[in-house]
Amino acid sequence: MNRQYYTEIPSPCFVQEENKLIKNLEILKYVRENANVQILVALKGYAFWHSFPLIKQYLDGASASSLFEAKLIYEEMGVKAHTYCPAYLKEDFTEISDISKHLTFNSLTQWEQFKNSIKTSVSCGLRINPEYSEIEVPIYNPAVEGSRLGMVKSVIPDKLPVGIEGLLFHVMCEQDSYVLERVLQKVKERFHEQLLQVKWLNMGGGHWITDKNYDVNHLINVLNHFHQDYPHLQLIMEPGEAIGLGTGFLLSTVQDIVDNNGIKTAILDVSFSAHMPDTLEMPYKPSVRDASTEPTNSPYKYRLGGISCLAGDYMSEYGFDSPLQIGDQLIFEDMIHYTMVKTTLFNGVKHPSIGVINKKGTFELLRKIPYEFYKYRLS
Repeated sequence: MNRQYYTEIPSPCFVQEENKLIKNLEILKYVRENANVQILVALKGYAFWHSFPLIKQYLDGASASSLFEAKLIYEEMGVKAHTYCPAYLKEDFTEISDISKHLTFNSLTQWEQFKNSIKTSVSCGLRINPEYSEIEVPIYNPAVEGSRLGMVKSVIPDKLPVGIEGLLFHVMCEQDSYVLERVLQKVKERFHEQLLQVKWLNMGGGHWITDKNYDVNHLINVLNHFHQDYPHLQLIMEPGEAIGLGTGFLLSTVQDIVDNNGIKTAILDVSFSAHMPDTLEMPYKPSVRDASTEPTNSPYKYRLGGISCLAGDYMSEYGFDSPLQIGDQLIFEDMIHYTMVKTTLFNGVKHPSIGVINKKGTFELLRKIPYEFYKYRLS
């Protein structure tokens, strides 16, 4: 089997496929138009800023969770951000306020600290915690007992402070509209009085709208039904993963094959720890093109090993129909959302280049990451 998929793409390389991105954006546009909801791209999940001008044609802007994200939105999308931070830093606040359209606060303490320095053009909100989530992995669950994220019912006043115009919750991760329906019911039960006092409700991220199994029309029905109960509210969603879901890959190349007591490992020019940290953190096993993640019945089995010195920088066995060879290309699918924003330069390993296959099918190399980027982070 020939495992040379792309001769024109350097290895390793993150590659955005523009036509697949447009397909996702068309789905999101359909939801916006049929449910009277604003949809933002959340940079914590998708920050491929080369595509921001394209995204701007379909969505309502972007959300930030830090000064740097807000600056990237302002510089590359040309709009002000919807910003939420668990805590705003005093030295950053003036700048982050200047380039934000919405500012959401995690506590009344933070609101009281900064309220007098906010321009009247900025709409302010509070993050609420409905104390309900169906996320099964605790590290990703903002509603775990004792969570630091958002105000629970017992601490939020019945009468909201003057100047608070919105509420935000975020308790979903890779979930569907049926989960959102149940979450919204809990939000209504706990925060009905507060919902009557504000102008907007931000439902956060974690909405897997562009997944092939997602019931888009059910989502539209859920949102329209909610509008009937609260017709004064502007609804907002800020998915990151739904924008980048299935829109690109990470190209790698086999550098060596080692055999230890019958376990063969193909060592690649990428690192799971540095370049795909969610695979170890979540954890999950990424899909590899033309390979089986369940190799029981495959004639050839290999672990896939990363290039760093971390002992655990590998994935358990994949199945192949023919032997791997040094120089073979392996393609990790669906590596544009979350993966790219979490990469590190751990161990000084070579960071993947970044490129795009445009609408015409032509590859464009956007960036190579030089040694100076590694050196600059240290001192």
